[in-house]
Amino acid sequence: MAAKILYVTQEIFPYLPASEVATLSRELPQAIQEMGKEIRTFMPRYGCINERRNQLHEVIRLSGMNLIIDDTDHQLIIKVASIQAARMQVYFIDNEEYFRRKAIVTDENGVEFADNDDRMVFFARGVLETVKKLRWTPDIIHCHGWMAAALPILAKKAYREDPFFANAKIVYSVYDNPFQQVFSNKLVDKIKMDGIAPEDLTLVAKQGSFADVSKLAIEYSDAVIQGSESINQEVLDYAKNSQKLFLPYQDPQNYVTSYNQFYDQILGK
Repeated sequence: MAAKILYVTQEIFPYLPASEVATLSRELPQAIQEMGKEIRTFMPRYGCINERRNQLHEVIRLSGMNLIIDDTDHQLIIKVASIQAARMQVYFIDNEEYFRRKAIVTDENGVEFADNDDRMVFFARGVLETVKKLRWTPDIIHCHGWMAAALPILAKKAYREDPFFANAKIVYSVYDNPFQQVFSNKLVDKIKMDGIAPEDLTLVAKQGSFADVSKLAIEYSDAVIQGSESINQEVLDYAKNSQKLFLPYQDPQNYVTSYNQFYDQILGK
């Protein structure tokens, strides 16, 4: 039976401009699918994505759930589009408050949105709940970038007894795309769910810097990939000292084979 890889990423080309994360998140799932593995891919539906040009449409049967973030209900809307050349569908996590603004993570003046931590948590929970509705059981969940950083602890703690995720291995890719604004200690309350104890969130208990949030993601992952040639040194040292399976930065010309072999190593093949 083909291994199932769930890709959770903060950006994908062509829905967003080409970047290291967006380009890899476009090319890697297609290549891995062509190598015989089954894939699903998720990203946020930022307001700057043109729905008509990219032919996004809402999936009514998956939408409508409310997720509570920081004691407030937020409606989860799921949209989907296809990259025809890749024979690949992309699922989009949407919400009127979090993802309709015409920007990604900063305003027109380059100032980071104050609720990026809320958006990060909503995105991760939205992905997990949608995968359950799809009734699709991933063998590996590969998270790309800090917008997906809340997913490892949620999957390993809050959803650890859920049959869709109980046996899933988590891979976290760290990139050179840090956020600058430190999340407040309220991040603990935003991530906290049944199954997550206060001591599980010690790494972000005082504040949530990029390094802190990245370390939290690494702590609850099974494997780590250095996605950029140069990344935050504190995070890199933490990953290398974590005793997790670690894949160093790979040459963009032949990274696909290395990633595929790394997946097989994680799965014990």
